[in-house]
Amino acid sequence: MSTSLRRHGSDSNRAPFRRVVVTGGCGFVGSHLCDLLLDSGVEVVCVDNFLTGTKDNVVHRQLDDRFELMVHDVTDPIPIPGEVDLVLHLASPASPQDYLRLPVQTLQAGSLGTFSALELAREKKARFVLASTSEVYGDPLEHPQRESYWGNVNPVGPRSVYDEAKRFAEAATTAYRTEHGVDTAIVRIFNTFGPRMRAEDGRAVPNFIRQALAGEPLTVTGDGSQTRSMCYVGDTVRGILAVAAGSHPGPVNLGNPAETTVLELAHLVRELTGSAAPVEFVDRPVDDPERRRPDIALAWEQFGWKPETDPRKGLSTTIDWFTAQLNGTAARER
Repeated sequence: MSTSLRRHGSDSNRAPFRRVVVTGGCGFVGSHLCDLLLDSGVEVVCVDNFLTGTKDNVVHRQLDDRFELMVHDVTDPIPIPGEVDLVLHLASPASPQDYLRLPVQTLQAGSLGTFSALELAREKKARFVLASTSEVYGDPLEHPQRESYWGNVNPVGPRSVYDEAKRFAEAATTAYRTEHGVDTAIVRIFNTFGPRMRAEDGRAVPNFIRQALAGEPLTVTGDGSQTRSMCYVGDTVRGILAVAAGSHPGPVNLGNPAETTVLELAHLVRELTGSAAPVEFVDRPVDDPERRRPDIALAWEQFGWKPETDPRKGLSTTIDWFTAQLNGTAARER
């Protein structure tokens, strides 16, 4: 399914987005969003301070005259001249390794950074989309998780710096909509994977792939029975832009309702990489969610969106990318 950037619903007669700001645009998901926008003929201002993102993710766009990279910390006001039609706010550490290492910066990105991005949208009279997360549901008592579920989050646990930052960002987004009339939307992104993930970012897919390619044991936390719902990044960014082009305020779940255990995921990565490395069980992190599975009825009803990439195919593509990266690193070191 192709993604149209023309506004839907009551805004169906409006022009397509012409100029879009993507905060955190050098990150994993943000850089794929920049690509999809540019491929759709849209001008993109990518804002990033490289706290966790990398210029390598957008270097292939540096000669595109419709692409601008602004090195800037979003906790400060975002000075962008000219018209802006859409602000996509993704700036935040997102992997456990990052937000546990950068707890204060994570909270600042979700609070001060969200205010800066909202103020930009308010100033420009632009549509605003917050990239929130399934982590707002915490260790859920409802399964699958619907947008109406309020969550089960430990506000003082180690993961709270990320979970509560995103919950605050959702509240701030809602407040700007109700008090200032900003045209806002919230998407809650479930487990997303694909090329450009960092090998050491602490999430299951890059961990398993890196370990399998290196012939190291695949470290499964707990007994591996906890579940995740893996969505390929191409589907995720297509969903974000579908919500952006609509008029629904959300929250809207974006994820793959096909649920798999972490142990099943480890065995699948072993199979696809041809690795004979053993599985090794290690302690589970504190407050690690037991189950993850999105209810995506709203995304389908409102936007006709659902994942289209088979997770097995998506994993194969991701493994190929990691293999090429490792080979390139090895070549540079020789």
